[in-house]
Order: sequence, then C-alpha cells, then structure tokens
Amino acid sequence: MAQCLKAVSRDALASLPSLKSPDGSLIASDAISEKLQGKRVALYFAAGWCPMCTSFEPGLLQFREAAAQSGKGVEIIYVPSDRSDADVVKRTSAMEMMSVPIGEEADAMKQRFKIWAGAESSKLGTGRRSGVPALVVLDSEKGDELTFLAAELEGVKALSSWPLDDASGVW
Repeated sequence: MAQCLKAVSRDALASLPSLKSPDGSLIASDAISEKLQGKRVALYFAAGWCPMCTSFEPGLLQFREAAAQSGKGVEIIYVPSDRSDADVVKRTSAMEMMSVPIGEEADAMKQRFKIWAGAESSKLGTGRRSGVPALVVLDSEKGDELTFLAAELEGVKALSSWPLDDASGVW
C-alpha cells in the first residue's frame, strides 16, 4: 500500500540551518526536503570525544533501524560538539547522518535548544538545560521542538519517549 506523502513544510525547512552530507559536502535545500519527507526528524547533539555519546550511539542506530523497519522512518541530524570538520565527517560517515556545519551554525542550534557540552560553557555560557548526548524531535509544521529526549541523563531509555505515532512529527 503506497503512502501519500505531504510536502515538507517551508517553515519547518526554514528552521534548519544549512546541512552537510555524511561526506562533509553541503546539501541543496531541495535534496534536504526530499530526504526528510515522510520521516520523523530529530537533532542529535553529541561529540566524538564524549564517552556517554559514543556508548549511546549503538542504541540510537538500532532504534533508527527498528523504526524504519516498522514503517516509521527517522532522520537524525547531527549537531556537533566535535573539535574539527574531520572529526564530524568521520562520525557522520560512520553513522550515516547529515550534520549541521561545525562553528556558528552548530552553536546557534545549541543556543536555540539550550543543549551543549560542558566543555563549551566558556563559549556558550552556563544557561543550558542539558549536556550531550541529547535529542530534540522536531515538529513538521515549523521545525519547533516537539519532544526533548534526555539521553545524557537516561541513556537509551530516553528513546522510548520519542512520539513516533504523533502525526505532527512526520515531515
């Protein structure tokens, strides 16, 4: 049975910064729209030097695969706290994820959702609600926060709070 997919909301797309493919190249906005269409989208705040992040990721990737197999596609966008572009490419290639460019764009997303590594507090301040790892599931209307998944605190159990059946989370 074929699904009728709605077009990705312009407002939701506009809420995202530019995105890079796993190989580090910039992705055109029409390609982003196509990649996100019909999926549930989350921002994944993490860093390769973070032991909690790297131990969380096998469960995150299993969750993404299980969701896809159940017909509930998930797209996870990496928001890096890594120290170099090469580190980001290494991680996103291994996890097959798009990413927010390191630097100003990633920092803007961290400040918007108040999530960053403790090591970034001298640059981003102390007003965060969470460190890494953490996920923010986005709504499909405006790209606003639908759900916060506290992976730093809860580990893989946080993924059980992802509202996979909520229609407002399907892009």
